[in-house]
Amino acid sequence: MQATIDNKYQIDLSKPLDISIPLTNNEQNPIAWYQDVPEIEPVKMGDWIGKVSQGKSSTNFNNIFFNPHAHGTHTECLGHITHDFYSINKCLQKFFFTAEVISVQPESINEDLVITKSQIESALKNKETEAIIIRTLPNFESKKSKKYSNTNPPYLEESAAIYIRELGIQHLLIDLPSVDKEHDEGKLLAHKAFWNVKDVAVLKDDARMNCTITELIYVSDIILDGSYILNLQIASFENDASPSKPILYRIE
Repeated sequence: MQATIDNKYQIDLSKPLDISIPLTNNEQNPIAWYQDVPEIEPVKMGDWIGKVSQGKSSTNFNNIFFNPHAHGTHTECLGHITHDFYSINKCLQKFFFTAEVISVQPESINEDLVITKSQIESALKNKETEAIIIRTLPNFESKKSKKYSNTNPPYLEESAAIYIRELGIQHLLIDLPSVDKEHDEGKLLAHKAFWNVKDVAVLKDDARMNCTITELIYVSDIILDGSYILNLQIASFENDASPSKPILYRIE
């Protein structure tokens, strides 16, 4: 099934490339930020259990407890770091974007692994795009179930986030639990740089209200570096972040 995006790009909707990580209630689920495994359990009311296989319900009827930031692929808006409430459901109003997939091996700097401005600059090769998708190397499948808490994962240096912002890129996707260092004393330098937020209590007119960061994706090796169309799908949560399902389409 063919579709035309912005009267310019042809894509085949029957060939999606899913770069999200599914949410599960077992040890295969990735976990960050010192949380436990997500809970997916049938509702229990007296002797009634919302599970067809247990013979007391005609439907499966589960409660789900999870944290968007800690338990899988999620998309967040600048409301993630501001005093005032801003909802991802309000901030993200468009869902198809041009996108560049790049692969970067973080550099060792002062015992950290850091994605630098020069690496982003070299990988993008001056291409104009609305979204950037960063795959870190090595690209082990264990990312899909990794326990990130207290492991000091790689992160994006502030100057790299500024560079991405100055290019006009609106959507930043990365296969890490955060664009910032795990223990950074609450500085959140890359988040603030990307959203152009200096004072979390008072936003200026140039704060990037409609721009998003998506974390904990997984970009399979079958997806080559290059240009794609991104469909960034979220659930309609009135929250700073939502679980999300970013889908790539090759440009025909």
